[in-house]
Amino acid sequence: MYDRPLLLPDGTLFVNQESAFAARRASHLNRKDKNRQALIDATLDCIAEIGLIRTSVSEIISRAGLSRGMIHLHFGGKDNLLAEAARYANEQYYNVLNKNISAAVNDSKHKLEAVIKSDLSPEVLNARDASIWHEFRGAARTNAEIARFSDTRDQRLHDLVGAMTTRICIEEGLPDAEIAARDYTTGLIALTEGLWTDYLLHPTKFDRKNAERVVFRFLSGVWSGSFNEFGAV
Repeated sequence: MYDRPLLLPDGTLFVNQESAFAARRASHLNRKDKNRQALIDATLDCIAEIGLIRTSVSEIISRAGLSRGMIHLHFGGKDNLLAEAARYANEQYYNVLNKNISAAVNDSKHKLEAVIKSDLSPEVLNARDASIWHEFRGAARTNAEIARFSDTRDQRLHDLVGAMTTRICIEEGLPDAEIAARDYTTGLIALTEGLWTDYLLHPTKFDRKNAERVVFRFLSGVWSGSFNEFGAV
């Protein structure tokens, strides 16, 4: 049955039915992925514009241009969709961060400089993403699934920054390098998150260069041999 050509209604000609079935399946899977992503994007847009509490199923499907049943088909319900949206937003953050780290000079102080500049860049810190971050942080206290991707003690970030700060502490000859690095990591992340909050509350008055200088002054006070107010040296 698979040795005859098959002409589809759209005019596409396949050598046999087997290749036609494969093409149909690929098209179905591609459409499924697009619908799934459309729901995630619509959810994040809603959260950014009207807040998490007002982000309803009706609002999501209206923005996505899909039926209500699509949420259950792809995610099993609204709660799972929200958790997946949080995971996706978190992964997008790390995609940008890893790209900037990879482009930096290959030593710990310049890699750490890249982390700071990435966190304060328009690509990461913008009105939409800052609003989403704020909304997910608020929900993290009572929603364990969302908390996995929006916790202030994100282990992935602490491990990444911690490896850099540990290396710098060792290079600077600080006593108890591992303990000092842990403290500096926590302080650095708290400082950058505070600047994110400042941006969220005062976006028109926020100065990215000033914000960078604040962080680098902090680091220069900790590691005078590795940083000045402009960045790594």
